[in-house]
Amino acid sequence: MSKLDPLPGLSPYPLQHFYDEMYADERNVRPHYKHVNRMFSGMSPEELQGKQKLMQRRMMEEGITFTLYNPAQDQPMERTIPFDMIPRIIPKMEWERLEAGIVQRITALNLFIHDIYHEQYIVKDGIVPRRMIISNCYFRPEMCGLRVPGGAYITTSGIDLIRHHDGEYYVLEDNLRTPSGFSYLFKGRSLMNQLFPELSFASSIRDVDHSLNRFLSVLRSLSPSRTKDPVIALLTPGEYNSAYYEHAFLAQQMGIHLVEGRDLVAQDHKIYLKVMNGLRRVDVLYRRLDDDFIDPLAFQPNSLLGVAGLMNAYRAGNITIANAPGTGVADDKAMYVYVPDMIRYYLNEEPILGNVPTYLLSRPQERQYVLDHLAEMVVKETSLSGGYGMLIGSEATKQELIDFRLKILAEPERYIAQPIMSLSRAPVLSEASMAPRHIDLRAFVLMGADRKPHVIPGGLTRVAMREGSLVVNSSQGGGVKDTWVMA
Repeated sequence: MSKLDPLPGLSPYPLQHFYDEMYADERNVRPHYKHVNRMFSGMSPEELQGKQKLMQRRMMEEGITFTLYNPAQDQPMERTIPFDMIPRIIPKMEWERLEAGIVQRITALNLFIHDIYHEQYIVKDGIVPRRMIISNCYFRPEMCGLRVPGGAYITTSGIDLIRHHDGEYYVLEDNLRTPSGFSYLFKGRSLMNQLFPELSFASSIRDVDHSLNRFLSVLRSLSPSRTKDPVIALLTPGEYNSAYYEHAFLAQQMGIHLVEGRDLVAQDHKIYLKVMNGLRRVDVLYRRLDDDFIDPLAFQPNSLLGVAGLMNAYRAGNITIANAPGTGVADDKAMYVYVPDMIRYYLNEEPILGNVPTYLLSRPQERQYVLDHLAEMVVKETSLSGGYGMLIGSEATKQELIDFRLKILAEPERYIAQPIMSLSRAPVLSEASMAPRHIDLRAFVLMGADRKPHVIPGGLTRVAMREGSLVVNSSQGGGVKDTWVMA
């Protein structure tokens, strides 16, 4: 390993007890950050502010936005997602271990979903309690015994990882239904190449653009028809959805149709796209709305977003839905506890990546421990995501702790708890100087008919933009960084 790069002075901020991605200690930069540190440290405040303004203008011009919903406001607020220009860098060997652990995890989770909707061996063998399945709000009995094209339930997934103060990575969450963030990964790299060509091209980093072609290939591989050029459509809830920019971006980049439910119609157990000269049959539907809304005949009857008859066409084998309905049974936050056991059960391997210690509050002994240490815990509602339904004990007021305690006691099975982890920090540009912020990493995985997971190199680093905050979710005001994997 190459030697650490001494700083001309102390690091620009106190490292405290957190793991810092760029700084090894108070006087040394980690080897893989040497070039980036020298460049940003050598830029004047005026240059940095100029680059920030240019970045902001480019994002506005290209419509790279995210919609925030505030219960206190009548109208949602659309804004550009905060993008920090200092990249997060992951060394080659470090990434190879992460990649292997992610592939192992997704492989086991896909086997678990197939098992749950078919033989349920893992339940019969006492590894996962039956009540965890039948009481899961994402379990879809309609999927039982149904053949999924290619056996790939999880076409797209986002695995959230954190690095603790011990330097080790841990899996925080598995997002297996409609994970978002792909567009920020690809556009972030594009913007960095435009604004810092001398930096990105002088560094030996893995390319991400080819993963868009892989994305399209994965969707094509799942077509139930034998046509050479299958018709693929991305089903969006519409322009008022918080991630609509991403839906439009992916459809445009992959050359597939961007559709809403009203653009499609079911006939003879097939799904057709309404076009100028009639109807065109759809082979693959990459949906970006939850199960409840995709078909009012099968799920929520008052849904205006889906396609009536979609599930009948799916059962008949005439269309692929990606991700498959019912995948949420495996990304429920309570099911997360059992993923290491799934890896051992299905693959006969030890998990490469560990879970964050997690307490199931349906278990009396674990519930009591959490209630006794509530101020030291992160408590999450099992069926929610995006930072909603969550308590961070160390940041909560006395009244908030009391209120959450009552919620737990009323419905303990709805919650899990985890100790507050010391998320690693990385420098961000704040007022044209470096400041530390907590980060995590969302790794994106694609799986086609060959069921060989492809992990997009680097993924998306999410940043808690508020000083001291641990909340990185875009829906809660978090930002992003370009993530480089050294080649």
